[in-house]
Amino acid sequence: MLDTAPLREAHRALLDAAATVAGHGGASLVPPAGEWNADQILAHVSIVDAVTIAAASSIAAGASATYDNRMALDAWTIDRVIVRAGGNAGLRDRVRDQGEALCALGPILSEAELDTPVPTLLLSKGMALVDQPVALRDLITGLAEVELPGHTRQLLALLPDHDSEVTLVGTNGGHRGGEGSGH
Repeated sequence: MLDTAPLREAHRALLDAAATVAGHGGASLVPPAGEWNADQILAHVSIVDAVTIAAASSIAAGASATYDNRMALDAWTIDRVIVRAGGNAGLRDRVRDQGEALCALGPILSEAELDTPVPTLLLSKGMALVDQPVALRDLITGLAEVELPGHTRQLLALLPDHDSEVTLVGTNGGHRGGEGSGH
């Protein structure tokens, strides 16, 4: 069984950071050149969560799965998700619900399902970080240990003077993404 506590905590920290940023002007805060604003970061995370849910659900259904983050990096797709989610508040609700869905899947997946190799393509800044099979378990734990903490830091970096009212978890690793980055 997969321990989903780190994933739940990483989602909580990201959502706390997103709420803090929203309270300071949210999408109107200007990111550094080549970086995403708060809505774009949340839309990216929402897409990554959805891709992860799809892979886990496929494996739980006995089907094959693939994991490819290119849609989560596509500007048009990110903008479409922002509009369809209803902006920042809707994105935060969506990411919260997707985090809960991922955490609910953890206990129902068997060890064999969690160890299933998933053909994976992860890009960041136009470069392939991963282009090989990765166990479903590692895809899920990668969200908690790297992806979500990296985007939590990215959100907090949008604040004036990097004012942080949020405690970060899982700060080892991670990345600072933006246009064409993330995984």
